[in-house]
Amino acid sequence: MEEDLLTSRTEILSRLKWLVFFRVVFTILLIGSTIIFQLGVSPSPFEQPLLALYLLSAGIFALSIFYAVVLPRIRRVVLFAYLQIGVDTVIVSMMIYVTGGFSSIFAILYLLLIITASMIIFRKGSLVMASLSSIQYGVMVDLEYYGLLHPLAVEAGRTAAESPWSFVLYKVLMIILGCFAVAFLSSLLAEQARKTRRELAAMEAHVRRVEKMAAVGEMAAGLAHEIKNPLASLRGSIQMLQDDLDYNDGQDRLMRIVMREADRLAVLVNNFLLFARPPAGNRVKIELERAVTETLELFEKDGTCRNRISLEKQLLPGIWVEMDPTHLRQILWNLLVNAAEAIEGQGTIRVVMQESGKRQVEIRIIDNGPGIPSETLNSIFDPFFTTKSSGTGLGLSIVHRILDAYDCYLDVDSQVGVGTSFILRFRQSTAPGAGAASVSSA
Repeated sequence: MEEDLLTSRTEILSRLKWLVFFRVVFTILLIGSTIIFQLGVSPSPFEQPLLALYLLSAGIFALSIFYAVVLPRIRRVVLFAYLQIGVDTVIVSMMIYVTGGFSSIFAILYLLLIITASMIIFRKGSLVMASLSSIQYGVMVDLEYYGLLHPLAVEAGRTAAESPWSFVLYKVLMIILGCFAVAFLSSLLAEQARKTRRELAAMEAHVRRVEKMAAVGEMAAGLAHEIKNPLASLRGSIQMLQDDLDYNDGQDRLMRIVMREADRLAVLVNNFLLFARPPAGNRVKIELERAVTETLELFEKDGTCRNRISLEKQLLPGIWVEMDPTHLRQILWNLLVNAAEAIEGQGTIRVVMQESGKRQVEIRIIDNGPGIPSETLNSIFDPFFTTKSSGTGLGLSIVHRILDAYDCYLDVDSQVGVGTSFILRFRQSTAPGAGAASVSSA
């Protein structure tokens, strides 16, 4: 979560820099076009409309320089983005006033500002800017219509006061409608683009994890086999010595230590093999709601959870997936144990199922533990990485490898002081037909 906030801040700062750049470019173009217009139409650069445009251009240029200087020092970048684009709407209103008010062609600049807002501060920002633009334009045209405001550079017969009220109302409503239509459509596109970027980033992270695990797994498979054979010989030799030697308290204690550590090493080697080459498993169709419910009922009786952790569930009926029931139970169990161990004292684990489109379903296992720091979050799927005093650090790696074998995904979202959410994404399967073999529980 902290990393997402940092990324969002960086993106907004980058886009604000581009906005400053384009504002400077626009100012240069405005000054150039004004000079060309002045040379072609008026011999004097001191006529009121032209002088006002020069002053306005100078003001925009000075403001852009100010933005460029203070931008690196700004902490509340979202508020600064609102302020900067809001000031731009005022500048556009002044430009409309200078270039003819009701008859000005520069009202289209409101739409460009709204699109810019949707790209930087998304839907809420674009709607705020659409509202500001509509209010300013509506008030300005009303004042012009009632003779309280007299725009510069007005052609005869084209002021609001000289136009029929129906035409004035029509144009104002069209501008307002256009502002909000552009705000809605551009913010919708911006939100979709942001969602797509997040999905691509998550996919890239998943691919990197899979590639890393595959490389480690190839090496681990051979290494685990090489350890397993001499370990079995060592264990058998100790058992034979226990049977053949006369009882001696000191020797017996040492042999029990050897056997215990050999068993511990055997468990580690088996886990390593499971990580390196997960078994293919027997794929059958499983009703997800029932499988999750039964696993939760078993977990509720486990010592890790009993009388300490409160379980809450929000499940969807009638959703089927295709995988080995033992694998599904192992995945859910590992993540539930991981969530329970993260909670100190009393706590809550929520299991939430929801459809995520494209024939996919998500299961979120959410705990209210201390959360995972951002510097640790990127390493939790690495083999042998653990922050616990006991354990091998292979649990999450094994879960990730098993899911990858079924073309499913595992992701994590965590916020320090709030909790952690592990997200499982499965491909939905069709419900079994009449007479088809299926397994409804894990």
